[in-house]
Amino acid sequence: MTAKRYKSVWDAIGGDPATAENLKIRAALMRKLVGYIEGAGLTQAAAAKQLGVTQPRISDLARGKVDLFSIDSLVNMLSAAGLHVDVRVKRAS
Repeated sequence: MTAKRYKSVWDAIGGDPATAENLKIRAALMRKLVGYIEGAGLTQAAAAKQLGVTQPRISDLARGKVDLFSIDSLVNMLSAAGLHVDVRVKRAS
């Protein structure tokens, strides 16, 4: 039996290409938020207050619970952090 190879873990768990792309985008936005929080030295409570969410939401973010976040909610938090999201679209390979 030959094991199927995937380009990324998101392709393996995402099922269809659209779902995989959505997961990749959310994960990237989450990494940026976590990096911002850590770089600013914020506690989860302070980050929650600044980003307009609850501390448990920041905990979910830090734990990488991608399924709990929409792209919209992540963009809103990035904006509250004073960060700008730049979108680039290219043809799938």
